[in-house]
Parts: sequence; C-alpha cells; structure tokens
Amino acid sequence: MSISKKKIIHYLSTTSKGEINKLFSKANALTEKLYQNKIHFRGIIEFSNICEKNCCYCGLRKDLKIDRYQMTKEDILKCAKFCSDMGYGSIVLQSGELTTDKRLEFLINIISTIKKKYNLGMTLSLGELPKESLKELFKAGGHRYLLRIETSNEKLYKKLHPNDKNHSFQNRLNALENLKSLGYQVGTGVMIGLPFQTYEDLANDILFFKDFDVDMLGMGPYVPHPKTPLYKSPPILKDNFTLSLKMVALSRLVLKDVNIAATTALQVFDKQGREKALLAGANILMPIVTPTDLRKNYLIYPDKPCVEDTKEKCFNCITGRLKSIKKEMGQNNWGDSKHFYRRTKK
Repeated sequence: MSISKKKIIHYLSTTSKGEINKLFSKANALTEKLYQNKIHFRGIIEFSNICEKNCCYCGLRKDLKIDRYQMTKEDILKCAKFCSDMGYGSIVLQSGELTTDKRLEFLINIISTIKKKYNLGMTLSLGELPKESLKELFKAGGHRYLLRIETSNEKLYKKLHPNDKNHSFQNRLNALENLKSLGYQVGTGVMIGLPFQTYEDLANDILFFKDFDVDMLGMGPYVPHPKTPLYKSPPILKDNFTLSLKMVALSRLVLKDVNIAATTALQVFDKQGREKALLAGANILMPIVTPTDLRKNYLIYPDKPCVEDTKEKCFNCITGRLKSIKKEMGQNNWGDSKHFYRRTKK
C-alpha cells in the first residue's frame, strides 16, 4: 500500500473513529495474510540495569540513584531454559549500555552457551556498541539487534540526549549502519507522544524506517518519568496511546513484511494495550522473563506492567490474552523478519 506523507499525517491526526477502525482493520488483514494468526514470542531477559548513558527520559540513566544489578550467567541460563521449555523460540538480551571489555566477554560467553544449549533465536538490545564488539556478538550467535533511534528528527534527538560527542544523532545512525553491514536483522523504533514532537515528525519516522529498510520495529508511547529532566516538558500531541496504535498500523501498511512488536508500555495506558496493537498490525510479543525480584529495578518508565508477576504467570496471562483475540503463539519458531530475507536477496 502506497501512502503519501500527507496521508500519513492525516491518519495520525484524525479523530474519526470510522477512519481509525478502518486503518486498524486493513493493517490486521495484511498481518494475517503474512503470518496467519501466529504471534511470535521473544522472552525479554533484562539482565542488567547498569548504564553509562544519561538519556533525559530514561529511568536507568546513570545519574539516577537506583539499585544497580547484573544477573549471573547461571540465572540468565535459567531464564533461557524457561523460554526454550515453553516454546518461545526466541529471547531478547536487554540491558543498559556498557562498553567494557569485561561486559563484552561476559556476553559472548552467555550468547554462545545459549545457542549451544537451546538454539534459541537471539535479539540483542544493548545500546550503541563499537563495530568490533557487534561483530563478536554476531559471531557468538546474536543475529537480531534492536537499537531504537527514538526520533528521526535530529533537533528533537538532541533534546532527548545529553549534548556530548559520545551521544550524537550521527553516532546512532552509524551504529544502525554498522548493524546492517554486519548481517544483523536490524530493528529500530521511536517513542510516540514525546515533548516537542509533531505529527510531521512521526510521519517522517515512518519514512525513515522505509528509507533505511529496517527489518524490525519496537515502538511505544512515551511515559514520562518524574525523576528525569524531560519530565518538565509537556508533550504537544494528545492521546499517545491511540497515536501508538496508529503508528503500528501505518508502519505495517507502509513497510509490509517487517516484524512489529506490541510493546509492554502500551499497557500503561490500556489494560488491553498489547492486544489492541496485535489487532492493528503488530505480530511480536515480548513477555518479561526477568526474575521477579529484579524487575522493580528495571523501570525505564514508571507504572510498568507485570513487575510483580512471575515468568510463569506472564506466560499464562499472555497466552490467554491471545486466545481472546483469536490469535495464538507461534511455538518453537524464531519468527525471523520476512523482510530481512527479502532485503538480503536483492
């Protein structure tokens, strides 16, 4: 489906329930044509909240005084085994950004062990890392990487991040280029409803995804964190929950066969937020499998759902939610991006 920038802005700004429902219906129809009713799982292991960066919106920023942790190899492997036993097919190793040699060595050991023992699909979400480090992680078995650009507007990006040479918009673009050149399935995404953000910014984000030829998207509504600098700036746009669903639907219709996650942050605004995203074009779920006692220390944003739950409860809850919308888990399947294979065969 070819949609002009003007039309994207129209859909983002419309309040017509009829238009919105038609948009979601078209996106869901395309998703089911591509993937039937199968939703692929990635169990998220938030293995460390230690971070070198000081992003102005994030609850893990280094200047915040929170209880920092790093899971042991043994505990990470227990989480991976659970995902394997439950048929998830894939995991996400996610953490704050840390670029030490010790962390790199630890990750290579973890990733290679998980691949050998469980052969799970592996998405990494570790922030901007040097190209050589990314290369080593790819060799170890990490084949997908999620690095959100947060916004394709460079001026807005600067408002979200400290103004220093180590954290620039160009560095983020370079990191995404490095991932693509190394052979990763490349994922990115934005926060929706940010302070200073406009409908045109969001339309440009979708066009950026298309121009960069991304394979995966992880987008969600901006949730203000009261202990961060950005909290003081009120957003311009309203109803970032519905805006997020529109972004999912429009991205599906414009980008077609990319993987799109129904992100946990949607449930901050609506108890059925993830289900609604799955009915608007998303095809990936990322249930948290981090040990329950650590979840409270991985609060990138406040009011995060499922913090008190066990991984077993999350599994039962999510599979039940899928049944309620006539979808089901794609068991024991990596659920790789169809777009990646089409892109790399060009």
